[in-house]
Amino acid sequence: MALTAGIVGLPNVGKSTLFNAITQAGAESANYPFCTIDPNVGIVEVPDHRLQKLTELVQPKKTVPTAFEFTDIAGIVKGASQGEGLGNKFLSHIRQVDAICQVVRCFADENITHVSGKVDPIDDIEVINLELILADLESVNKRIERVGKMAKQKDKDAMFEHEVLVAIKEALESEKPARTVEVSDEQQRIVKGLHLLTAKPMLYVANVSEDEVANADDNEYVQKVREYAANENAEVIVICAKIEEEIAELEGEEKEMFLSELGIEESGLDQLIRASYSLLGLATYFTAGVQEVRAWTFRRGIKAPQCAGIIHSDFERGFIRAETVAYDDLLAAGSHTAAKEAGKVRLEGKDYVVQDGDVIHFRFNV
Repeated sequence: MALTAGIVGLPNVGKSTLFNAITQAGAESANYPFCTIDPNVGIVEVPDHRLQKLTELVQPKKTVPTAFEFTDIAGIVKGASQGEGLGNKFLSHIRQVDAICQVVRCFADENITHVSGKVDPIDDIEVINLELILADLESVNKRIERVGKMAKQKDKDAMFEHEVLVAIKEALESEKPARTVEVSDEQQRIVKGLHLLTAKPMLYVANVSEDEVANADDNEYVQKVREYAANENAEVIVICAKIEEEIAELEGEEKEMFLSELGIEESGLDQLIRASYSLLGLATYFTAGVQEVRAWTFRRGIKAPQCAGIIHSDFERGFIRAETVAYDDLLAAGSHTAAKEAGKVRLEGKDYVVQDGDVIHFRFNV
């Protein structure tokens, strides 16, 4: 399963520059609003040092990393829900994503136009969030109209859904995102099916200038974004989109030296992926054999058969057991055979909850 994220923000905040940097997909970027009209979709390999180490250990014919898919849409402006700018019809392009990354401008530059004429990150965030809420409210009202008729006829499923929809509508009308509505596991299935933008977890990406990236905590704009995000239990990462473009062209030691010179511990892409995985409760397990070493993304808390199903539905249907070894144990042993002799390889059954870094060989029969 590839992690999917939608990138949103006002025009000229650095959305498309960041998208170009992390996907190297060549999305158009220019200093004028609405440069991005059609959605840009880019897929980037998820960097994971463990995959590289496993490749060195196993020497497979090929190595396959897990992937991260980004969708970059046109800049949203105040009044988009009423048709301002390009309107909000393009929001449909990110209704299927797992999370939303909102890029916020946290730098002053008189050469780069700001759509509202001033740099005010909180005002920018509130504009975007309100437009997402209004877009969801339109969807919910349409759904209530359809379901309401069936609910009046005492259809139990419709009555149950109608109750959830009304609760979400009330939150949206109070300018609160759908994710703030407390729902049961059963109700959550209904919410998920609605593909609401404000039901998705939000990650704020503060875009700073090249001069401030190493000391971002001193940036007053970043401080304000952190305070705002803390009030809604959201996470903030700080990047410099321009620097990310330069980093994207480097590899290995060159990249590490460049980051070191700038006083940055990790690239914006690495931060973004790590934060997104944490936000969505995701982790990685590996399969490692002579034919292929591969990383697989899964949701924390799921059991071995469901993880097997990520590879193929037959693996889950005919699951017998999972031959499992922790990444650290395998690396320390030096080979799968040595790990087995040391008693580090375990045979796990259907109730085993897979852990981040597990190296697994699934046994199945269909």
